[in-house]
Amino acid sequence: MTAKSDRDILANSMYEDDPNGNSAPTTTKDQESDKPEEVLKVTTGAIATSNNPEIASPRWGPQNKGAQELASLYSPGKRAQEIICVYTCIGLMIINLALIVRHLRLERISVAFLSALCGIITADFASGLVHWAADTWGSVDLPLLGKNFLRPFREHHLDPTSITRHDFIETNGDNFMVGIPILGYLAHFFYIRSPSEIQQHFGWIAYVFLCSIFVAMTNQARLKPILPILVVLICLFTSMKIHKWSHTYWGLPRWVLLLQSCHIILPRKHHRIHHVAPHETYFCITTGWLNWPLERIRFWSTFELIIEHFTGLKPRDDDLKWAKKLT
Repeated sequence: MTAKSDRDILANSMYEDDPNGNSAPTTTKDQESDKPEEVLKVTTGAIATSNNPEIASPRWGPQNKGAQELASLYSPGKRAQEIICVYTCIGLMIINLALIVRHLRLERISVAFLSALCGIITADFASGLVHWAADTWGSVDLPLLGKNFLRPFREHHLDPTSITRHDFIETNGDNFMVGIPILGYLAHFFYIRSPSEIQQHFGWIAYVFLCSIFVAMTNQARLKPILPILVVLICLFTSMKIHKWSHTYWGLPRWVLLLQSCHIILPRKHHRIHHVAPHETYFCITTGWLNWPLERIRFWSTFELIIEHFTGLKPRDDDLKWAKKLT
């Protein structure tokens, strides 16, 4: 896969200053003639009628027909699952946080810092793996998984800023679900181990806890672990965002923009590369630190070739189908 140029990014992704207007980019006839007809149909979203060739459907955003259909598939049952997962995970977070603070020793602070760094990197890779799998494979028509877990990924590509309009439950329900078994196991570990054993394994405990926190809070995290570990543990529950920030185009505080510009949190411009059709790169969304090295070694594309060779499945086939639903 070739690197995305600034022109590619601007022509095939949502304008940062036009998050829901979705006006098609201005292209010359020469530029249009250089594009295959299939690509033009998806990226420009222009569907001309014989009476009025200027009529065009939105390429993305809340007025896109595919996005509206996908949004309508959000069911009461899915909502109930998300509520249960969010409250269960938060309860386990509080229990494990209390247990970690109880067993924290000053001499373990450096270990906790290293565990936090490893947890961030692991969570970033995990977010990329899940994101890649859900974006690339499967269909909304799949029983159980399709409408409940793949649908949000399809909707997000057609209406990227929909995540900024979702409430806390809808934004975080599935991520919190991933953290439940990890945090549940960790709480059990505290219960069955002696204090001396807990101290012996404190680095591993901090790593597992922080990794699960970062995974759970990828879409709407609380604070990035750039502060001392005790401050991180306290501030994990203050209201901030990671993935949402990368799709928020107005009203961000200056300090958030500074963190984005330093790539301490996921920058908008960085994440926008993923939202260039056909959404085939830069899948890691916790910090995005691993996107460049994984792309350099063609990590995702290599796995796609292997899977396509053995199964015959086409990467992002379902995603492309929904992208064509302009009317």
